[in-house]
Amino acid sequence: QVRLVESGGGLVQPGGSLRLSCAASGIIFSRYALGWYRQAPGMQRELVAAISSGGTTNYADTAKGRFTISRDNALNTIYLQMNSLKAEDTAVYYCTAAFMMATVLRGSGGWGQGTQVTVSS
Repeated sequence: QVRLVESGGGLVQPGGSLRLSCAASGIIFSRYALGWYRQAPGMQRELVAAISSGGTTNYADTAKGRFTISRDNALNTIYLQMNSLKAEDTAVYYCTAAFMMATVLRGSGGWGQGTQVTVSS
């Protein structure tokens, strides 16, 4: 059973940067697709970015050009580098994993507990 642990959230000023990490266990990491979702108060959980086992990436329009998803198979970890952060990026960010990329993109994989990102001056 997959276990996902997110870290790296916090408070940052508009225009700043953060890097989120998600450590996975209980799976053959290199064979899995993983992704980041976020959920703001009163809003539905939405896809931010995803990465396949082969390294193919998929970004939400709101993330393109500002966020970068990457994976380190040796460390069983994925990252989300977030630059030029805006107040509207404030949300709980969740890591997800599934064997199929399509499952990650549907939001039907396993989930971590989330990490709070707050963008405010």
